[in-house]
Amino acid sequence: MTFYQFDNYSITLDKKGVNIYTKASYPIRYGQYSEIKTKEFVYHFNQNGEIRFIQGRGNGWPNPVEWLKRTLGNDWIYYSAGGYAGVFECMGEYYVPCLPYGNTSLLDAKPFKNKMIENAIEIWPRVVSSIACLLDGETHIDLSHYISNVIKNDSARLQQKAQLFHRLIGGQISVLPPDTRHVDYDVIPVIIADGCLYNCGFCRVKSGNRFESRSKEDILNQIRQLKGFLGRDIINYNAVFLGQHDALNAPAELINFAAQNAYDIFELKLSNMKGANLFLFGSVKSFLDKEPSFFQDLNRLPYKTYINIGVESADPATLKYLKKPIELKDIIHTFERMMAINHHFENIEITLNFVIGEMLPENHVPSILSLIRDRLDRPYPKGSVYLSPLYDYEKKRYLRDILHRIKIQSKLPVFFYLIQRL
Repeated sequence: MTFYQFDNYSITLDKKGVNIYTKASYPIRYGQYSEIKTKEFVYHFNQNGEIRFIQGRGNGWPNPVEWLKRTLGNDWIYYSAGGYAGVFECMGEYYVPCLPYGNTSLLDAKPFKNKMIENAIEIWPRVVSSIACLLDGETHIDLSHYISNVIKNDSARLQQKAQLFHRLIGGQISVLPPDTRHVDYDVIPVIIADGCLYNCGFCRVKSGNRFESRSKEDILNQIRQLKGFLGRDIINYNAVFLGQHDALNAPAELINFAAQNAYDIFELKLSNMKGANLFLFGSVKSFLDKEPSFFQDLNRLPYKTYINIGVESADPATLKYLKKPIELKDIIHTFERMMAINHHFENIEITLNFVIGEMLPENHVPSILSLIRDRLDRPYPKGSVYLSPLYDYEKKRYLRDILHRIKIQSKLPVFFYLIQRL
């Protein structure tokens, strides 16, 4: 770590953050990064010299413990403390990511209309250019090289890199699994299958395509190209998302092939972050079709694996309304199998997703409780249940009320599902 001071600028290169993902009610930075501080803002850059975080220091910033984060898809996301009242209970985290798209947040706040936040996103390239003018290239060789690299990664180039990122994986990730919150949504996506089995009528993130697995050659090509794309900053990742919407329906051998090669080629064992995590979506059918040996093999991989199953409801009338072609008996079987797998396999956690909405049949919420309350003899810490708004809601109070109603009666952890893309 090297520190420099120039006029009103404080610069720290190769600063070390926390090496394990933590639930905390204060700002935490992970891995290794570089920092520029001004009177108004704190800027953090990744190992490639790309802007990653911005935190305000001035009076116009909504809250001194809140910040902006830029994703691989070049979206700016604002992390709100939400007053901390009930945020952890609702999200399982102390912060609510406020997205610049959609309207499914639990908060009424609109941070991207705040002038200081708009200004922070706009002016950071000019701040870096101002620093470059203060440097003596011969005296500050390392710093000059670093600042020059950051200047190259201006807003236009970052947008171009986001487009390249999406081309490498074959399109945008329309939604990440809810369990990726455990790694602050910092995942490397490797697409092993496109489309999904059901293409349910209610779904807003489906592609509409029939399910089709990708070839091993395509998967290996993605992994190798993504390693080059992430460059030096790959050292700050320890999580892989095998996409897209029903990767669990891919052949067992292909899933293991992708997971193991991602771990080896990305060299996750060398990550600045401890452990390794694997995330997948699955459907009821793909989950029930998998042989017990698949989960035994998955448990032996060098990952903590999370599989989120889209159940949506346990009410036949609601399933019909949603145009989801599954039967109640399969949902019950899915729930029972989830509980058994979560109990027997230390390195696997199956989680469930249900939709919520005012327009759904009256037995929808009772049907959820019939599973997560009535079928269990005691509370269980493993096997989170996520509630996803069926549509964008202006009435945030409704979302909070229905979440609270289900949560206080459930014997499994219940959280709100934030629909975050990549």
